[in-house]
Amino acid sequence: MSVTVFIQGRNGVTRWQPGKRWLLLPMLLIAAGAGLYQYNQDRFESQQASVDSERQAREEQQRQVKQLKSATENQLATLVSHVAKMQAKLTRLEALGQQLAQNYQLDEQFDFTAEVGVGGPSDFGSTIELNQLLDDMEQLAAGIDKGNAQLSLLETVASNLNIEQERYISGRPVSNGWLSSPYGLRNDPFSGHRAMHKGVDFAGSEGADVVATGAGVVTWAGTMFGYGNLVEIDHGNGLRTRYGHNEMLSVAVGDVVAKGEKIASMGSTGRSTGPHVHYEVLRNGQQIDPKKFVYRNAG
Repeated sequence: MSVTVFIQGRNGVTRWQPGKRWLLLPMLLIAAGAGLYQYNQDRFESQQASVDSERQAREEQQRQVKQLKSATENQLATLVSHVAKMQAKLTRLEALGQQLAQNYQLDEQFDFTAEVGVGGPSDFGSTIELNQLLDDMEQLAAGIDKGNAQLSLLETVASNLNIEQERYISGRPVSNGWLSSPYGLRNDPFSGHRAMHKGVDFAGSEGADVVATGAGVVTWAGTMFGYGNLVEIDHGNGLRTRYGHNEMLSVAVGDVVAKGEKIASMGSTGRSTGPHVHYEVLRNGQQIDPKKFVYRNAG
């Protein structure tokens, strides 16, 4: 294939026919332009993909941040709810402690009305102050520790008071019966001579309940000369009580008995003329008049 080119000059039109090598230049230029275009297109698409990837990464980060924020707010809301429940329990604990202290007349020694950490956010939104919440929790924990310590001490004091009240000797040693012989000099029912009666007698029906007049430990449960079947109880502080002439015993040595608990059944064993209980109170081993113990009010 040949190409003829006509060139207009001063001397007229000149005919020129180039060789084949001149045809390569336009083709090279076209190819170069196409390659450059493709290069730019690929570069643009690569940059666009990078931008899209970065945008997706930012969107994912935003989504994670929102999830984290939501989870944190939910956890704070739960925490605030727990704090509120703890405060309510502490309030009830203080009320119970105050009531116990008043019942035992110890409210001056045990003050459960002191202020403790209360409060907290009124809503669960973004206005929650974490530092304030932590401060409230620390104050609440301190209040609980204080309340527990006071309750523990109050429990010990109350327990000791209960023990003292239980050990307090008072009342009659029988559920049913009557005073048949007081403490002091009397005519002995067997010899008829004047003799010292070192206890008081309560007569009643055979088999009637004989009860402890105070809490203590049984130190004798068996037969003793003159007393028949005898129960002796140690109440501490040097005080003991004796219950004689029983038909049957309901306790054994070493038993711990409560105030008012049945310890025997009324009988007429030993040196006795009929069913009754011979009741003695001993202080440091010596019999004393039980009258003031029998007729005094319970502790």
